[in-house]
Parts: sequence; structure tokens; C-alpha cells
Amino acid sequence: MSSLLAGEAPRRENRMKEVMSNNSTTSISQARKAVEQLKMEAYLDRIKVSKAAADLLAYCDAHMGEDPLIIPVPASENPFREKKLFCTIL
Repeated sequence: MSSLLAGEAPRRENRMKEVMSNNSTTSISQARKAVEQLKMEAYLDRIKVSKAAADLLAYCDAHMGEDPLIIPVPASENPFREKKLFCTIL
């Protein structure tokens, strides 16, 4: 019985080393991915939120006439209007 336990301890240690090695490999891989992502984001052009908001408002004002939620589509041009079905009972 003690020989079984003695043989089991090195296996457990090897398994723990393998798991720890996988964890460190995984964390290195994740760190590399994070660094690559940060490098990509560092090159993005940034603008101030106030400028972005002003641009968005200007775009909305310029395209207000094309917005069907503000100016409804005429019923004759609306492809989603309900079609009236006339049923007759024979």
C-alpha cells in the first residue's frame, strides 16, 4: 500500500508542475494579446467627446428630412402598411 502512495506523489507533483506551466503559458499568451490590442488602440485617432457630440447633432440636423420616424412615409409609398383584405362570404 505504501508503494502505491509513494508512486502517486511524484505523479501529483508532475501534474501540478504541468498545470502551473500551462497557467503561466496561458497568462503569457493573454498578456501578449493584451499588449497587441493596446498597441492597436494607441494608433487610433481620438477626438473630444464635445466634438463628437457636436458632429452627431449636426449630422442629425442635416438628415432630419430623410428620417421616416420624424417625417412619416406617405401611405402610398409605405411597403409595410397594412393591406386591407376584402373577404366575401359565399
